[in-house]
Amino acid sequence: MAEHMSKAKLAKQDVVASLVEKFKTCKSVIIVSYKGLTVAEDTELRNQFRKAGVEYKVHKNTLIKRAFNEIGQTAFDEFLNGTTSVAFCEADEVSAAKVVAEANKKLNGKIEAKCGFVDGAFADANMVKALADMPSKEVLLAKMLGSMNAPISGFVGVLAATLRSFVYAVKAVADKKASE
Repeated sequence: MAEHMSKAKLAKQDVVASLVEKFKTCKSVIIVSYKGLTVAEDTELRNQFRKAGVEYKVHKNTLIKRAFNEIGQTAFDEFLNGTTSVAFCEADEVSAAKVVAEANKKLNGKIEAKCGFVDGAFADANMVKALADMPSKEVLLAKMLGSMNAPISGFVGVLAATLRSFVYAVKAVADKKASE
């Protein structure tokens, strides 16, 4: 019996250590509340997380709390009650929040963000919703490059027009000289 207890305790310590590592390496961690999901809905939700490159797991509140406390984060303690799952995203800050927000709409509130851990800082539910509304990094980069490209395109257009005007002027002078 004592051996069994120590195995269970070791397993819990492994889960906490794994969570601590994920909290340190992921750009965003969303703490999710879920209630009343059917098996089909849960399967679809997990597929959406997978497609977005997000790892989604159900963990015990006490283990999540212990892992956050190990890295000096106590702001999560009050949110770790009821049904809790965790969405981990190593790639970016917004993907996990976007999947949760879309699932919230699609599943009529059966799933919602309680809070998050984004770039090493606590984020309340409103901040997580704001993250979900943000465009992805790729979209932001494309917009930025587009806005940077616009003045360059305009400058090239002005140069081309100036060059065209110069060519027309030289041609007109050459035509005039030829007709004299």
